[in-house]
Amino acid sequence: MAQLLIRNLEDEVVDALKKRAAAEGKSLEQSLRDLLREAALPEVARRLAIIDRIRAMGPQSKRQSDSTRMIREDRDR
Repeated sequence: MAQLLIRNLEDEVVDALKKRAAAEGKSLEQSLRDLLREAALPEVARRLAIIDRIRAMGPQSKRQSDSTRMIREDRDR
């Protein structure tokens, strides 16, 4: 993977990015990776956001069941 170095970034921008990362419960580095990924791959980011919204609709504490097993059981009946 590549590494980037950004020089001469204003202190206000860095402070705002740190606050944003903290609000998301992420490290600054992870937050910046996510922002850059979304900027570079907007369609992928849009699809991942949709997946996250759909996932949030389900139960949070329980893992989803394997539908393959349930379909096989139903067919066997």
